[in-house]
Amino acid sequence: MATKIDTVIIDSEQTSRELIANYLSQVSDINILQNFNDILSAQDYITENRPSLIIVDITQKSGISLEIITKLTSTIKNVKIIVLSYDMDSNTVIKALRAGAREFLTKPLIEKDFIEAVEKMKDLISGNVDDTTRCKVITTFSNKGGIGKTSIAVNLAMEIANMTKEKVALVDLNMQMGDITTFLNIDPSFDTSYVINNLDRIDETFLLSTLEQYNKTSLYVLADPPDIEQAEIITTEDITTLINVLRNVFSYIVIDTTSSFDSKTITALDNSDIILLVSIINLPSIRNCQRCFDLFKKLGYSKDKIKLLINRYMEADDIKVEDVEEVLNHKVFFKIPNNYYTIINSINKGIPTCDSAPNSNITKAFKQLAAIISDNYSLKNKAQQNQREEGFSLLNLFNKNKGDK
Repeated sequence: MATKIDTVIIDSEQTSRELIANYLSQVSDINILQNFNDILSAQDYITENRPSLIIVDITQKSGISLEIITKLTSTIKNVKIIVLSYDMDSNTVIKALRAGAREFLTKPLIEKDFIEAVEKMKDLISGNVDDTTRCKVITTFSNKGGIGKTSIAVNLAMEIANMTKEKVALVDLNMQMGDITTFLNIDPSFDTSYVINNLDRIDETFLLSTLEQYNKTSLYVLADPPDIEQAEIITTEDITTLINVLRNVFSYIVIDTTSSFDSKTITALDNSDIILLVSIINLPSIRNCQRCFDLFKKLGYSKDKIKLLINRYMEADDIKVEDVEEVLNHKVFFKIPNNYYTIINSINKGIPTCDSAPNSNITKAFKQLAAIISDNYSLKNKAQQNQREEGFSLLNLFNKNKGDK
């Protein structure tokens, strides 16, 4: 007989508590211990009864609610908390996750999203999923240089580390022209070739001592080799082994690659759970994206594995996101706004944008992207459809230019 998951519901709205209870009735092995309309009144009960799952709305009194969540997660080590709120601002999400919440859902609740979140927590509580060894490998890629994929890799890795507090490895597999150490202004003592040459002695202690910990965060950087000769002796088998070893220690691995389809880059892509295909909105970049999709199809990658990310996005562009999706037959996963000054200032200072411009639109975008990638909450795109000139068709223009080649 399965163990019951003792659950506490905290929500100031009675109708919301009833709705949550109704949704929970559809999930097996959930035992609702008690309902509360305020986390202050629930605190002593939770401390005494130590439930496995807490569902709490923090819309009202969010500050004190997050303080109590922090105390509960530190005293009840295995408790899992799902936070609800009408406020979906990225700062609210990040504060909740840092307090110890495992999921953040916006209200009004969507039944499917809520049940999926509860099922995920149930698997963690029941031990069906190993919460300590899971790992997601994310690789940024573009076959066109100069469109910002390294900035995306660096800032995404930093935001995932800040948000989850879990160990994140940022790996530079651009073996000849890697820039990650420059973007973060670090001078690591060790690099990829050193780790690969010492695979026989690798364990968690070795990895954490050889990768460069960034500024006392949970982000660890593995630099590219310092010279071409060392890079050339690294094989595709070495890269596969390296990624598998990193999976055993880190919760997330973010890889930056070259802008070419060489064997080492393809090996990294093969071993990735998510490929962030980075593009900007202009005709050459879109054509390059189409070539990438063609090759990805030949490599047998599923469409879900490829996430199309638009960098330097401007709403006023003549070419709209819908046009790009029509040409590529692939949904745009996320858009990073165009903010040249903030990015170049961050690069020149050698620090991520969260430190150089924490309140900028581009930093907020990186935080939202990190939240989506790390599965901490679902960001719903409520943007209105952009208007375009009647008769404009990127597909016709694209096909015309393609035929002129």
